[in-house]
Amino acid sequence: MSARDIMAGTVRLHIDWTRCDGRGLCTELLGAVIERDEWGYPIARPGVLQDGDSPSDVPIPPRLSDAARDAEALCPLLALRLRR
Repeated sequence: MSARDIMAGTVRLHIDWTRCDGRGLCTELLGAVIERDEWGYPIARPGVLQDGDSPSDVPIPPRLSDAARDAEALCPLLALRLRR
């Protein structure tokens, strides 16, 4: 994922819940846009998604670009992927 895509605001963090085991590192890095549900899995914070958005594709604002790249790289089960 390029820095240009992130700066343009066209990047989303895809969460693959089938791979995730709810460790929560991503929610620590991206707490402004995702939180943990009652079972510990990452979900979009209220108000982050717009009508028609997929709950597994969380929009990433440009100011969180570095944290989003870190979350993707550090996810131990490869459950996160940045997408355009």
